[in-house]
Amino acid sequence: TVDTAILCDQCRGNGTAPGGTVKTCDTCGGQGEIQSVQRSFLGQVVTARPCPVCRGFGEVITDPCRQCGGDGRVRARRNVTAKIPAGVGDGMRIRLSGQGEVGPGGGPAGDLYVEIDEEPHEVFVREGHDLHCNLRIPMTTAALGASVQLETLIDGEYEIDIEPGTQPGTELVLPGKGMPRLRSSGRVDGRGDLHVHVDVTVPTRLDESQRELLLALAQQRGEEVPTLASNGRSGGLFSKLRAKSHK
Repeated sequence: TVDTAILCDQCRGNGTAPGGTVKTCDTCGGQGEIQSVQRSFLGQVVTARPCPVCRGFGEVITDPCRQCGGDGRVRARRNVTAKIPAGVGDGMRIRLSGQGEVGPGGGPAGDLYVEIDEEPHEVFVREGHDLHCNLRIPMTTAALGASVQLETLIDGEYEIDIEPGTQPGTELVLPGKGMPRLRSSGRVDGRGDLHVHVDVTVPTRLDESQRELLLALAQQRGEEVPTLASNGRSGGLFSKLRAKSHK
């Protein structure tokens, strides 16, 4: 829904009332502009400005239209249909040719530009043509592996495989499951990727039997004593912190 100037339905854009006439402007002689000459040390300077009587049209309406006041257009609210192509992004503009405002005196209409304001999604985050989402899995699923049904944004349910021993923060990339790629010509050429970030959930409340099972597993794997991680000689976080402390 837009508020624009449309053609006056009473005078059909000519600005005259029924029976009215149009005559040549006496002030500008039909030129639509008035020239003035000023003298300076560089010589004569000629400037031109629109005629204040005919407003640059070169003609004067003797009996203006009662509805539009001789402008040939009126303000009105109307509905237009905009086709939104797949793959548009936030801030992009869609041009609707001839859907803008009618020019003064019933002149041709301009164009209407519709700017896209993309609302954020509650699950997926868009980065260009790629999509990102978080997949939360239990600790046991991360250790044992499983096939999980993932609800994608466009393709519905899609089955992904969680490999045994999957670590927190693992990123799974599903090629071609992202957003459509919109070219500058308006054509769609392929799609981006869907990046699935795995979040492993660690239980916070255990009953006695569950605690005993985990304790037995830890003893069997020899994990009852915590150990320090690597010192990060390959460029990890620890090595960066140590290098910073030496400066």
